[in-house]
Amino acid sequence: MAALFSGRVLIRNNGDQDELDTEAELSRRLDNRLVLLFFGAGSCPRCQAFAPVLRDFFTRLTDEFYVLRAAQLALVYVSQDTTEEQQDLFLKDMPRKWLFLPFEDDLRRDLGRRFSVERLPAVVVLKPSGEVLTRDATEEIRRLGPACFANWQEAAELLDRGFLPPEDLDDPAPRSLTDPLRRRKYRVDRAGRGAQGRAAGGSPGSEGGAGELF
Repeated sequence: MAALFSGRVLIRNNGDQDELDTEAELSRRLDNRLVLLFFGAGSCPRCQAFAPVLRDFFTRLTDEFYVLRAAQLALVYVSQDTTEEQQDLFLKDMPRKWLFLPFEDDLRRDLGRRFSVERLPAVVVLKPSGEVLTRDATEEIRRLGPACFANWQEAAELLDRGFLPPEDLDDPAPRSLTDPLRRRKYRVDRAGRGAQGRAAGGSPGSEGGAGELF
């Protein structure tokens, strides 16, 4: 998926507006995820009305307040704003984990043509392979909310991240002061069981109507 933005810079919508400008950084944020391309503009009334819906949808799937582990989901805002000030104002109240293209990057327009986006707002859902899963999920998101993700995950045959090395720099903080102790105890107990098995001669094993765009 990172190949779609190869050679480009993506910016995180956080206070520092961190830039992802290397293939490794893009890969960490985009690979093995469903990627939403959100085409919108601050001057579009329907985009303004849809933005809180999309913000809530994304937050309920990725914020540790709602979920134990964030869904394998990334969102890139592909601004169709006419000025950078409009873009910045539109993103001001959006989630910090959203990504966006620099205003001066012509890829903002090219992506709209590539994915045949004709009206705003539009949400193109891409599989990890880069194939289009849904050409416009705005109505589905309005109707089903976060339940959409389970449907997309199954359709895209998304690899469970639990089998992969950690990839998110924003690992959630421990959920309680005793959480690290529980994890440590589990590792110690598991190591102890393995040693007992070897001592007994066993072998270790695994445990069982919108604005026009163009």
